[in-house]
Amino acid sequence: MRIATLTALFATMIASAAVAEPDWKAVGQTLGKEGAVMPGGVYRVGLPRTDLKVTLDGVEIKPGFALGSWLAFKPMGNDAMVMGDLVLTGDEVNPVMKKLLENGIEVTALHNHLLRSEPATMYMHVSGHGDAVKLAASLHDGLAMSKTPMGSPASTAPQAGLDFDIASVDAAMGFKGKANGPVFQFSIPRAEPVKDAGMEVPEAMGSAIAINFQGTGGGKAAITGDFVLTADEVNPVLRALRSNGIEVTAVHNHMLDDEPRLFFMHFWGNDDPQKLAKGLRAALDKVKVGKAP
Repeated sequence: MRIATLTALFATMIASAAVAEPDWKAVGQTLGKEGAVMPGGVYRVGLPRTDLKVTLDGVEIKPGFALGSWLAFKPMGNDAMVMGDLVLTGDEVNPVMKKLLENGIEVTALHNHLLRSEPATMYMHVSGHGDAVKLAASLHDGLAMSKTPMGSPASTAPQAGLDFDIASVDAAMGFKGKANGPVFQFSIPRAEPVKDAGMEVPEAMGSAIAINFQGTGGGKAAITGDFVLTADEVNPVLRALRSNGIEVTAVHNHMLDDEPRLFFMHFWGNDDPQKLAKGLRAALDKVKVGKAP
């Protein structure tokens, strides 16, 4: 009886060790920027391109609006999976890509999100599987080929707040947004779980519809983000956005082995925020989204 009990205890200890959470502090230190644990057990690191001064149609793009690089790690058995989106200038793309590929990180997409932005920015989606700290080291070396700011941000003057009526935007959208400095953000999950290479991809790893509002003065706001769509939803959403005066700027993949197969539709508008929210709601009505909280 004693031997059986000890055997069962030992088996439990082995099982627990097999799914032990990675040392996130070591991951952050190795990467050069610490993150936070998000819902779904995801360790997410934000890497906003605060060094870039980008404008689009006369609008100054805030880092949290459309220049937010990020990396998200999730435990996967004894190892971890990492996914992310890196905001890069044109001259940074190939040096970063070369270093990542040399270090075993996969590039799953490379494309624009915006049109007419000055300077132009590209978005490189990455993926990797292995020891979490080693993945962080590989990503650190790749990011070193860019001017992406690392470490703690220098203290700056307080950011301006939102300068438009967020309550009316919430009402038109049918979802509750969240203020992040001068940016009002929505994260809307799809109704069905999203998987990549058989692993569930939580919202924090990029599976949710992301919609951002940024005030542009005079009672107007700019919008950008991406809809996460199955093939049959692409053109209904495209028509809904265009019929409401919202520009579609890109349609493409972010993942390579996703289930269901997903397409990401990026958009842009600068108009009355409630009008834009109604247009976005019309597009959301064409998508199988999760219930409003």
